[in-house]
Amino acid sequence: MNDWITLLHTFKTTKTPIALVTVTQVLGSAPCKIGSKMIVTHQKEIFGTIGGGKLEFHIITQAQKAIQENQIQSTTYTLGPEFEQCCGGKVTLLIEPMNQNPELYLFGAGHIGVALCEVLANTPFQITLLDTREQWESTLSLPASVTYSAAPFDLYKSSVHWGPNCYAIIVTHDHKLDFEITALCLAESTKFIGLIGSKTKRYKFHHMLRDELGFEAGMNPVHCPVGLDLGGHTPKEIAISIAAQLLQVYYEK
Repeated sequence: MNDWITLLHTFKTTKTPIALVTVTQVLGSAPCKIGSKMIVTHQKEIFGTIGGGKLEFHIITQAQKAIQENQIQSTTYTLGPEFEQCCGGKVTLLIEPMNQNPELYLFGAGHIGVALCEVLANTPFQITLLDTREQWESTLSLPASVTYSAAPFDLYKSSVHWGPNCYAIIVTHDHKLDFEITALCLAESTKFIGLIGSKTKRYKFHHMLRDELGFEAGMNPVHCPVGLDLGGHTPKEIAISIAAQLLQVYYEK
């Protein structure tokens, strides 16, 4: 595949999740060459080849898994009966998922929400700041990389990119809205749900989720109070504690 740079640029521009498979080492006899590349999309479309055969078919499945988990994989295979080959060589492949930066949805453009936008600037998170208050955006000064949305709550289900790369932080001005967003996040696929609030708020929401909405797990999947216990209490300090927790989860530390 000679035009892989062009293809990678196209997929990046269209924000299409892909995995780039590269042969990084070949020992002994094998139908692969070091540096051979193949691009795999989530829909199993392939561009290029790493040598064909059952190994390539297996790697396409592994690439889809890497896309889903958004984790780089490096694996060595011995080309024996398992792959219907008798050459006996060994091949090491690197599978790199791309175009899946974590998407952070900050519900609430108050002091903490705005401070989080500033603290998380130039990190892997693609940030969308949402607030239902009319003309609220005119009162804010946000980093250029932040996307602002004034969409009403009724549109959150369709406008948020739910899934394994979705992080939600709920810091709105309204407890009722906090509850509705929390319930929505629990109903959808979400990597991380964080809610600002006290232990009393957590207890109240927990029983409302279980008794009124039938969420058996209640608030167990929700980080509330959100943020690492760093000791600070100002909006900036709280934002730093939340940012630290988000980065900790993202980097799996």
